[in-house]
Amino acid sequence: MTDSPELLADGGTFFEGPRWHDGRWWVSDFYRQAVYTLSPAGGELEKVLDVPSQPSGLGWMPDGSLLVVSMRDHQVLRRWPDGKLTTHADISRYATGHANDMVVAADGSAWVGNFGFDLMGGEEMRPAALVHLDPEGNVSLAAEDLAFPNGMVILPDASTLVVGETFGNRMTAFTIAENGELTERRDWAAFGDKPEPGPRAELLKQLAVGPDGCCLDRDGQIWIADAFNQRCIRVAEGGGITAEIKAPAGLGVFACMLGGPDGHTLLMCCAPDSSATRRMRAREASLWTVRVTSPAAVHVAE
Repeated sequence: MTDSPELLADGGTFFEGPRWHDGRWWVSDFYRQAVYTLSPAGGELEKVLDVPSQPSGLGWMPDGSLLVVSMRDHQVLRRWPDGKLTTHADISRYATGHANDMVVAADGSAWVGNFGFDLMGGEEMRPAALVHLDPEGNVSLAAEDLAFPNGMVILPDASTLVVGETFGNRMTAFTIAENGELTERRDWAAFGDKPEPGPRAELLKQLAVGPDGCCLDRDGQIWIADAFNQRCIRVAEGGGITAEIKAPAGLGVFACMLGGPDGHTLLMCCAPDSSATRRMRAREASLWTVRVTSPAAVHVAE
């Protein structure tokens, strides 16, 4: 592992949903309202798709279609291989805050989270749901009562989903039922007690880790962007922290992904903070990379 992160690109507003696909990095930029790609060598970000209601989670269907979470209108968009753009699913029935991160399984099934409350408006935290999308885009409730469900991974057994609860101090595991429902809820990694509900300032004092975007490595450990502590951490099942990468000075880390030509590069999405008011006014978000020992759990060299 290198000693410190290296700058890959900057000039964004707030990068999220990083993925490695088709030999390139893919990222959403919230307040430029677009999805971009980037060479593993860095350089200019290339715009792929405009998402006027703010993009977040990304993933791919078996036919190569790109799925994109459209946050403010609670939609999941589908960009077909020929470039046609359609609405894949509407999750507004279940989303009580901005739609957010997403994980897509090999068969095209997807799970999407949402904030659960008006985060940027300063509301107190309310629990949120995860929804399941079948490959045709039909929507169903998968799980409830999550403290800001955020980054997710599907374990190699294809029957376990792990989701970060940003305000819950933990990574939570579920068994994936045949219909996409998430059952047998349990802690995958607990970093402390579940916080007591209340004003956000008091809630934050109770959090040891604020799990945001995450990714799985070949050893079964999860790299987690710790949204409240300016770092990425590598976590083993049970909650042990086995590695830590500090963000560059003055920045926080809000998402991460393993990729690159050999799968050994960890990409970190960084910004000074996550305030919508400040981020949409400035181009201070950046992408940083670190070489790590264990590669992505599933990786195709391209």
